[in-house]
Amino acid sequence: MKKPQKSGLPVIGITLDYEEGGGYSKMPHYALRENYCSAVSRHGAVPLPLPHDMSRVEDYVAMMDGLIITGGAFDVPPSMYGDTAVHEKVVLKDRRTRFEWEVTRRAIELKMPVLGICGGEQLLNVVLGGTLIQHIPDSITGALEHEQKNPRTEPGHDVSIIKGTLLHRIVGADSMAVNTAHHQAVDKVAPGCVVNSRTSDGVIEGIEWPGHPFCLGVQWHPEYDVTPADQKIFVAFLEAAKR
Repeated sequence: MKKPQKSGLPVIGITLDYEEGGGYSKMPHYALRENYCSAVSRHGAVPLPLPHDMSRVEDYVAMMDGLIITGGAFDVPPSMYGDTAVHEKVVLKDRRTRFEWEVTRRAIELKMPVLGICGGEQLLNVVLGGTLIQHIPDSITGALEHEQKNPRTEPGHDVSIIKGTLLHRIVGADSMAVNTAHHQAVDKVAPGCVVNSRTSDGVIEGIEWPGHPFCLGVQWHPEYDVTPADQKIFVAFLEAAKR
């Protein structure tokens, strides 16, 4: 049988979560919500989940046209942004973080479009030289509820979008309703990056790097498609990956 021809569609690397064992399987396993992949496929690209094999990073980036850094119920080690103390709420996944750090660093070096989502936005900020708030309730007086109790398919709060940013050009609005599922946030923004959105309590909800062709991070989860603005984010990212 003849080998199928390549489709010519952009290939989007998507980082995976990792569990040592328990729950789904007694053995170590990777995990990825289906809606990350469907959001990529729906808009004319090929999702490529990325196992945490450090020896294959160069092979992965050679196949990719863009990178999505996903979220998860864990945190970037504070030592990676110069913090010696570790808050009791911090949960680490060293293997995953080491891999995500390296594949993100290479994607950025290659000027590949990058979209950081939730914890992926936080990692993106740290890779670029920024820092994080380790636990919002202990750092922000009068903070909003950033870990919503209602379903993630519904909004948790609004964000204000800063005019003149890439995000503002993408969504074409000064605010949007988003879901929210995080206890950390960007603190010091990485050099060269700018804030593109905030909540009413001042928490940074998105960053971007104007010096890069497409380097965008958002604290919410647009793959849930809560509002039409979420789809616009994926469309813009995938259009950049096609170029």
